[in-house]
Amino acid sequence: MGKIPGNLLRKYVLTRTGSKRDDVIVGPGEGIDVSVLLAREDLAIVAHSDPIVGALRRIGWLAVHIACNDIATAGVEPRWILPTILLPEKWSEDMIDEITRDVNEAAIELGVAIVGGHTGYAIGSKRPVVVVAAIGIGERGKVLTSAGARPGDLVYITKGAGIEGTAILASDFKDILLSKGVKEEVINRAEKFMKEISVVREAVALARSGAVTAMHDATRGGVAEALVELAVASGNMIEVWEDKVPVREETRIFAEVLKFDPLWMISSGTLVFTAPIDKKRVIEDVLDSLRINYAEIGKVRKGKASVVIHRKKGTEVLNEPRPERDELARLWEIYPRVVS
Repeated sequence: MGKIPGNLLRKYVLTRTGSKRDDVIVGPGEGIDVSVLLAREDLAIVAHSDPIVGALRRIGWLAVHIACNDIATAGVEPRWILPTILLPEKWSEDMIDEITRDVNEAAIELGVAIVGGHTGYAIGSKRPVVVVAAIGIGERGKVLTSAGARPGDLVYITKGAGIEGTAILASDFKDILLSKGVKEEVINRAEKFMKEISVVREAVALARSGAVTAMHDATRGGVAEALVELAVASGNMIEVWEDKVPVREETRIFAEVLKFDPLWMISSGTLVFTAPIDKKRVIEDVLDSLRINYAEIGKVRKGKASVVIHRKKGTEVLNEPRPERDELARLWEIYPRVVS
């Protein structure tokens, strides 16, 4: 499953947002992952929804964590979720059991309540789809959005590029990786990256420290797309260096044999964020206390909304999000998997 091109999003979606209401503080926008709604003068509701279709195993668990991640990037703890589970035409009771069990497990891990949703099946569908709407509530003046990045801010990422995609490949593409000579011990290590998908803990801690100006979970399109969305949302240029972006050994091995770019691989669990240079020590203290690896990869500059990536083979300039570029989806097309 992919996203529609940005020009069509702007033409048909972002221009059709229903009635205008005074209690909508932040509505839909390109590069903006959360909506912010006025609850009362000093409180805001933060809402987000996200579909998951790029994984066969643990799809329910992933869907909950990824939706809640976006609430946390606003600096707010997620509280409630409403999952919509759409089973394939050839569904089974075991499939319902597995997905709902995983949804419940993730909700308990995050301390969120399941307050509604929908469960059914779709004629013609060959794979399950899980869509989760997540909601949180926080102080109105402290809610963050992707638009907050400012010129002079430093750009950081946590953990590494492509960690979610690497974990999914280890789980769903194991036979292909083995056939290409990847050692089973490498695949097993990579599969454990799935445990690092949540950014809730670090995102909320960074927000409470007052050190960050914007945060983004690197979902579809990975670190590169997250950077573009931050640039577009904030109206600034972001300059980064490829050799500063941490890429784990397992991801590098998978990328070499499957021919994908780690910077464009889906990477939920990788928090991309910006912070003023005088907050470096605060950032270090927060993330070191949580034992989360991180790296400073670039800087926000004045200029046309864009991302400049200095790569080993030259400079890559991105002027707008590229929703059609998704390395995991491309690999699914090359190596179709079967739902069992």
